[in-house]
Amino acid sequence: MTRVSDVIKNKFNQTPFAVKDVRKLLESKDVNAISIATPEHWQAHIAIMGLKAGKNIYVEKPSSHNPGEGEMLVAAQKKYGMLVQLGNQQRSSGHTIKIIQRIQEGLIGKTYFGKAWYSNSRKSIGTGKVVPVPEYLDWDLWQGPAPRKRYKDNIHPYNWHWFWHWGTGEALNNGTHEVDICRWALELDYPKKISASGGRYHFQDDWEFYDTLVANFEYENKLITFESMSCNDKKYYGRGRGATIHGTEGTVLIDRAGYQVFDLNDKLLEEFKTKEKNKTQDILSMDSMTDSHFQNFVSGIRVGEKLRSPISECNKSVAILQLSNIAWKYGRTLKLNTTSGHIIGNEEAARMWTREYEPGWELNV
Repeated sequence: MTRVSDVIKNKFNQTPFAVKDVRKLLESKDVNAISIATPEHWQAHIAIMGLKAGKNIYVEKPSSHNPGEGEMLVAAQKKYGMLVQLGNQQRSSGHTIKIIQRIQEGLIGKTYFGKAWYSNSRKSIGTGKVVPVPEYLDWDLWQGPAPRKRYKDNIHPYNWHWFWHWGTGEALNNGTHEVDICRWALELDYPKKISASGGRYHFQDDWEFYDTLVANFEYENKLITFESMSCNDKKYYGRGRGATIHGTEGTVLIDRAGYQVFDLNDKLLEEFKTKEKNKTQDILSMDSMTDSHFQNFVSGIRVGEKLRSPISECNKSVAILQLSNIAWKYGRTLKLNTTSGHIIGNEEAARMWTREYEPGWELNV
């Protein structure tokens, strides 16, 4: 908290008011909007507490730890009437908005397939040892809603992403962005089936999720796939992340840096490149895409501008990736209710719709 306060002070010449426990902050009548960039096991709790306190919410993806929390967050937004914007910033990318509109108007004919991918060269997290909690960390507060575990030296500050207890794996850590682009372009909601294959192949360590994953989202006459390589940064089309939308008359490649349009013979017909590199590591990145997304949120509060990433719409992208994690864990194809996203005919997998909480931290709307 001190580090971030110092960065903000140096960057904006203003010293922020720092509060360790967000519950105290929500008591303030002077706060009418909050931005949430916490580990996944905290996000829905803070968002729903904020809605109950009358605050508008900007919450980074994935916005929940499991599908049940996302469903409750959508319900809470409807109940309390405040705004909730998901932090999938590419929904506010000018070139992405324009090319998706053109796709939906028939640029590449009838669309039927979206391929999303992400790659990185993450290192091993090793085998953790139980050690004393660092002085800078309030381990009990950090765990918050999650049932208590002893502190190990390979959990904080980042590797919690790779443990089921707190994180959601690479599919939600990064895949949320590109799968959302595919679902948006193809005008899709919940699929009828989800399957996923992969494993922890590159290293043998405490990492509980896959480092290599292929997930399939089957719709009526349409398909989305997501391919993730966490430890091998081989790029497609020279890009470590992106999406291609395929249709009866061609293909469009979309990423944060621009887009390309190809005909059926893979001939490049059109290309657009942005003039800047977009980074979304944190709120201090200050790229135009992130700025525009926050501005849309602020304008939604001030003048009623329509949100580009309302939780009621974009939670669907979060939920289907959480469900792909469940499909991978159990090695089964999941059949879904295409209206609600709920799992049909698999009681074991359906139990992962939600989770157990530390006593006193149960979530409710």
